[in-house]
Amino acid sequence: MTDFSVYFFSSNDDNGFGDRYRFILDVARYIDGKGFSAIWTPERHFQEFGGSFPNPSVLSAALAVATDHLHLRAGSVVLPHHHPVRVVEEWSLVDQLSDGRVGICLATGWHKGDFVFHPDLFDARREYTFGHIETLRSLWRGEQVEFPGPAGEPLGVRTYPRPRQPELPLWLVHTSNPQTWIQAGQAGLNVLTLLDSWERLEENISAYRSARTEAGLDPAGGIVTVGLHTFVGTDEAEVKRIVHDPVRNYLSSFVTQKRNDAAVDGASSAMSDAEQKALVDVAAEDFYQRRSLLGTPDKCAGVVQRLSDIGVSEIACLVDFGVPFDTVLGMLPQLDALRARFAAPAAAPVSITPVATGDPALSWYYART
Repeated sequence: MTDFSVYFFSSNDDNGFGDRYRFILDVARYIDGKGFSAIWTPERHFQEFGGSFPNPSVLSAALAVATDHLHLRAGSVVLPHHHPVRVVEEWSLVDQLSDGRVGICLATGWHKGDFVFHPDLFDARREYTFGHIETLRSLWRGEQVEFPGPAGEPLGVRTYPRPRQPELPLWLVHTSNPQTWIQAGQAGLNVLTLLDSWERLEENISAYRSARTEAGLDPAGGIVTVGLHTFVGTDEAEVKRIVHDPVRNYLSSFVTQKRNDAAVDGASSAMSDAEQKALVDVAAEDFYQRRSLLGTPDKCAGVVQRLSDIGVSEIACLVDFGVPFDTVLGMLPQLDALRARFAAPAAAPVSITPVATGDPALSWYYART
């Protein structure tokens, strides 16, 4: 069995900010109660790539009152941008609104331009993040924690409102450092990652399970969530046509942001625009063929099965990467059918039946448009 969730991390807002937020709510209402485990929203600042998401707790508060079943997860909270007390206060409120459906993925941050909030924490961002994991857990449980107050005097803090869940579900985001997996395992955290290499992913999951064992934790207890670009359709050629430009634009936006980050960090990029385009073209084809849920149900099912075989617990389906909103909404029944195929017992697989655009399950949406 493999869990499915939906992950948002748009590259731009050509569709308009208001339309994007309505789209997110539309997707959430459709998948709520259908067996999807969660909906993820990130934290990003001061840049086009992901610029719709400066505060996942605010968006999750809206999702809390628009849904009844989905877990609402920050993917992620950049902890060095925040005081841990504020994180617990905000997410405890969302936990109350959602009747105990909150989860948080922690990130250390990576872009100097984001650290206008706490510039002094940039160099110590990893230490700050790992040093406050137990702080978050203690505050969430209702314990009093001391922090420096005026004139350096310690102040004891107990946060309110109290959350519904007794323990705070925590993930750690992984980018490129394999040590992150070991630290997550040792700390009893779940992991959120992307699929850049099948071989590295399998090695990292193995290291993560071993670290949990060495820490005296159930090695199978941690959740490994992998984000994948997702668009499922019955016609391979049509899917490739739909995602061709959005995938390339998304990857190009990501590479451009990396080049901009390097410039802010004082480095220079030797890559020309022509070289970037060539790199994106090669990456997009590999992306489509090997590292996504883009294509027919059978093609996507092979990827899901391979992920399950190497120990992935949950697939976070990234559906917001430039495909028109209405087209994504029309794809959701196919994605739900793929999810159901892997939620069913192995002895009784669920066959995937093509779903017409006018599926009654989407009648609430088409009645609105």
